Amino acid sequence: MSHSSPPEGWSRALQALWWDARDDWDRAHGLVQMDEADRQCAWVHAYLHRKEGDLSNAAYWYRRAGQPVATGSLTQERQAIADAMIRDASRKE
Repeated sequence: MSHSSPPEGWSRALQALWWDARDDWDRAHGLVQMDEADRQCAWVHAYLHRKEGDLSNAAYWYRRAGQPVATGSLTQERQAIADAMIRDASRKE
C-alpha cells in the first residue's frame, strides 16, 4: 500500500480492491466496470455498491458473481475477496 499504484500484473478486480483500500472508490468502481462479465469483477462490484449503501444494486452484482450477499464488516469482506482471488491466481500458476 506504500506504492502509488497497484503491482503490475494484478487483475482488474484486485487492482480495484487496492484502490478501494486507498479510499478511491471511484477509481475502483471504474476498473470493475471495464469487465462486467468477469465474476471476480462482479464480486468486487457488489462489495463496492454495498460499501456505497446501494444494497439492491449490490445484491444484483452478488448474484452475477455467484456469491452470497455479505453481511460482515466491509474490511473483512474486502480481505476475504482478496484472499479468494489470490488463492485462485496461485492455483492457475
